[in-house]
Formats: sequence, structure tokens, C-alpha cells
Amino acid sequence: MFNSRLGCSSISFRHQELATALRTIAGLGFEEIDLGALPGVCDHVPYDLTLDAVAEVAADVAASGLRVRSVNGDIGDLNEVLDAGRQASRERHLEALLTLTANSGAKALVLPCGALGDEPVQTVEADLDLIAAQLIHAGHRAAEFGVELWTESLHFLRFCWNLERAEQLAQRLAGSGVGIVMDFSHIVAAGEDPLEYLKVHVGRIAHVHLRDAVPGNINLSIGNGHADFATGLSALSASGYTGHFSLELETRDVTHDERPAAAAKAASFITDLI
Repeated sequence: MFNSRLGCSSISFRHQELATALRTIAGLGFEEIDLGALPGVCDHVPYDLTLDAVAEVAADVAASGLRVRSVNGDIGDLNEVLDAGRQASRERHLEALLTLTANSGAKALVLPCGALGDEPVQTVEADLDLIAAQLIHAGHRAAEFGVELWTESLHFLRFCWNLERAEQLAQRLAGSGVGIVMDFSHIVAAGEDPLEYLKVHVGRIAHVHLRDAVPGNINLSIGNGHADFATGLSALSASGYTGHFSLELETRDVTHDERPAAAAKAASFITDLI
């Protein structure tokens, strides 16, 4: 029913338990998901990710019949300076998320572009260096599991919140194999132009998140904000982008009961554009 390159993030139905959310998504006609594993945003994947928890989540996904494009996770603030013990704890969490990513058949694990908030821990340059180093390390670990490592940058609520910082991070990641996830809502919320973002990140975009926004607000349904999806998707195609898209409808302008219909409407609209 929808374009095969268009999936739906489980974050879109974060108010439901994972198995229920997966049934909702499959029932709407989607064949592919992004799996939300962001503590405080989507609790579909436990933050205390034991081997039993990995197995349980992977089993729920397998039972749904849905493909997984990516696992959208978090291993902590990548610009935070850690001692050896906390770095070891982060490494264990990374391994658990990579195990889940591989066991669920996903293509990649997605990590954020730094802490919530844009103030540096050290300096902007030092923080960007540390974030890039952490992502590159995670990318090397991901390769051991047979998956990729992507980062969502820019992200309006995180350290790389605008085009300038996203470009600086992309420059540090060049040649590393770490992919970039483009999110229309974060770009628009930051007051930036998606077309300018594409110029900076041409050839680097591995995945695209779709949600609408206005400056300062990322939580709008598609069609209720300022994002020009027709022009943006056309520019993506012209730039050679052949990857997938995911509706990440973490919106606050519809009720929970209205979410399935809103997701189906958005999917039909985006399918026509793809």
C-alpha cells in the first residue's frame, strides 16, 4: 500500500507497549520499522538491556513480521568525559544495542550527536572531537556485528543542534563509514533550510526521518508545519539518494486515538512524493 522505501518508527506509537505498537504499524500496511530505543522518549527497548531483554525484544519484532531498518538508541552523552569504569559501562551498553541490532535484522544502530543541550562540556571543538571519536569507535564495533553505525545530526535538542555544528561533525566523520541520518523536523525547528543541509551532506545521508516542524517546535504532524517535503524529497532524489525513509511521528498535535489515521495519511502523502 505504501512505498517499500517508507517505514514507520515505533516511536510514532510510543504510548503503546512494543508488541501492540508493532501490530498497529503492521495493521496500517507498513512493512518496515525503525525501532525506538531512546530512554525518556520511547521505552520499547529497556535501557537496562540484558541478554534476556535483547532476546525478548527481538522475538517481538520477529513475531510482527516487520523488517527493521534501524535501531534508534542512546549510550549516553558522547561529549561527556568518562572515567574508565563509566566508559566500560558504556561499552557494555553499546554491545547490547549492537546485539539487538544484529539479532533483529536491522541495517544500522543510530546514536545521537551529543548530549541534550548545546552547551559544551569542554569547548565546542573539543566536544566535537570527542563525539566524533566515540561515533567512529562505535562504528568499528558495529562492523564486528555485521551492521552499520549512523548518527542523527543535526538534532535540534542535542549538541549538534544547527547546520554549523552538524557540518563540523560531518567533516570529522568523513571517510569513517559512519552514516548521517537527516531529520526534516530538526532542521526546520533549528531555523535551517533542508536544501542547504543537503548541500553540506551530499553523499553522506544514510537514512531520512520525516516529521513536520516550525522553528522551535519539532512535534508536528506532516502538513501542520513549515517543512517542504515535496521539494526536499525531490532534492534528495536529484542528489542520488536511494535509501529509505521513516515516519517518526513523535507529534503532540493529535490524540493517541488519532495517531493511526494520522500515520496512514502521512504515509500516503509521502508515498506519492517518493
